Amino acid sequence: MDNQEVSMDVEAQIENNDDDRTLPFSVFKKANLPITLRFENVVYTVKVKEQKSWPWETKGKTQERSILKGLTGIVKPGEILAMLGPSGSGKTSLLTALGGRVSEGKGKLTGSISYNNKPFSKGVKRATGFVTQDDALYPHLTVTETLVYTALLRLPNSFKKHEKIKQAEAVVTELGLERCKNTIIGGPFLRGVSGGERKRVSIGQEILINPSLLFLDEPTSGLDSTTAQRIVSILWQLAHGGRTVVTTIHQPSSRLFYMFDKILLLSEGNPVYFGLGSNAMDYFASVGYSPSVERINPSDFLLDIANGVGSDESQRPEDLKAALVVAYKTNLLESVINAVKEQDDHSNQSIEKHGDSKHFGDWPTTWWQQFCVLSKRGLKQRRHDSFSGLKIGQVFIVSLLCGLLWWKTNLYHLQDQIGLLFFMSSFWGFFPLFQQIFTFPQERKMLEKERSSGMYRLSSYFMSRVIGDLPMELILPTIFLTITYWMAGLNPKAVKFFLTLLVLLVHVLVSGGLGLALGALVMDQKSATTLGSVLMLTFLLAGGYYVRHVPVFISWIQYVSIGYYTYKLLILGQYTENEWYPCGENGKLKCHVGDFEGIKHIGFHSGFSSSVALAVMLVGYRVVAYIALMRIGKTKSG
Repeated sequence: MDNQEVSMDVEAQIENNDDDRTLPFSVFKKANLPITLRFENVVYTVKVKEQKSWPWETKGKTQERSILKGLTGIVKPGEILAMLGPSGSGKTSLLTALGGRVSEGKGKLTGSISYNNKPFSKGVKRATGFVTQDDALYPHLTVTETLVYTALLRLPNSFKKHEKIKQAEAVVTELGLERCKNTIIGGPFLRGVSGGERKRVSIGQEILINPSLLFLDEPTSGLDSTTAQRIVSILWQLAHGGRTVVTTIHQPSSRLFYMFDKILLLSEGNPVYFGLGSNAMDYFASVGYSPSVERINPSDFLLDIANGVGSDESQRPEDLKAALVVAYKTNLLESVINAVKEQDDHSNQSIEKHGDSKHFGDWPTTWWQQFCVLSKRGLKQRRHDSFSGLKIGQVFIVSLLCGLLWWKTNLYHLQDQIGLLFFMSSFWGFFPLFQQIFTFPQERKMLEKERSSGMYRLSSYFMSRVIGDLPMELILPTIFLTITYWMAGLNPKAVKFFLTLLVLLVHVLVSGGLGLALGALVMDQKSATTLGSVLMLTFLLAGGYYVRHVPVFISWIQYVSIGYYTYKLLILGQYTENEWYPCGENGKLKCHVGDFEGIKHIGFHSGFSSSVALAVMLVGYRVVAYIALMRIGKTKSG
């Protein structure tokens, strides 16, 4: 099938979609601002640590590794550039660089990348859509909800709310997602939409803003040939609406190969071909490399030679790769450089002026709008986890078990009562810690994706996340204490109950804050869980219940222990220093609670300083988490 036949097929598909043109928004309409993308001599190097030669070495040697080695090219509005190459050839690195998403501190990027002859800027960022390979989507949201929330966040306030919703619904229709619009996205262990539908949802999120530039990383990965063709047909239509489309693709079928306007073939970071897809086979034949069989998928042949596998089996792969690089520099590089330097009709159009006309300030929506939308989206996504039957059942069982074990204890069993108070501080230290420690590691991909696209402020996301988790954090411990407190026979005065509840809720929030901070700092679930366990066990041991005579050189631990301050306040909330309790043989004597061995070393002083310490931790841990998150989605290009 030649390029002309493929074009006719796509035109026929566009004609079949004419009925959708009555919608208020069309994803296939003309781009607001055509953008010409140029890149010249792009080099990207990263520092790689070598493995330690000996176990006792503190650090491995660091060396620089070149990922991209002098890439040059141009993509104009209406064109699709497909970047091909073996795994590890630098396709995704180049796509990330062209999309302005190279993370700070991860490598050194040199060369020139321009958009209508201007460097990357906020205006370019607003006009760019970037579809990642892994489809970062919330599993419990439906297709329509996913696109509606994206529209509410990304479309500027020049659109009214109902207009944003209509645009999202139009995207659902035009991308052929009506059949699954009310189906949840799903995940590895949650049944939802198919792989092709997930990919179309990811593309829909980006084209909602009618981008002038669209970058896609492996959009057909893991899809069958029919679904892959449907995805590429959508890209073809988008490009022919005046957009500049750049995509990486691993091994397209011959049918897909001829739908791409330009091909960039990479081999170990080196360019070995740049030009029209229809001319690729003729070029390699002209430099002495032809397929061994007549009928072959062009992409299969290109990937073979990029891997150093040619028809001459005696030629070493390294020699073939080096020969291809030399042939490119000799035969193609000069014409590519000349094409990059040529002026076109869009070279001097102002991107910043276009961006400012569509947005207010640096963000498409206000802080409060972002907070409200993110809060609603977060509650819909997390309600299944926060109030799952498993978690509620766990709390009910533990509270009932505690109530039965400590059934109707009183001051005759003072040691048992303070044991219950310490258990409450321990259980409600670990439980919220491990609920919150996974928060940011689980949402890292989503946060990186949305922050890189400039969807919302970090502060609005963080506050919506913290406040949105309050129902789960506060309701479950309230249920626990309400059941256990009265079954265990603790002080029946209402003021004592509410004071104990207040201390417990603050303790839960502080422990949850520690979990947020650890998760944000480490950003790895396994490592964060291990670190959290060690810290909480340390706080537990220094909490004042197990060890009463702590050596001076390690006694400082109790002053950073959440459990220590909580345990002290729980005791202060239950008893007074001069309160009597039965003591001696058979409880015939009366003693002061303040003289009880298990309470004496805790003391009835410093209640205010303990409250202040918890308040400082309550705020401090969340500040640490916020600062740690500031590095997420931060790029060199803006």
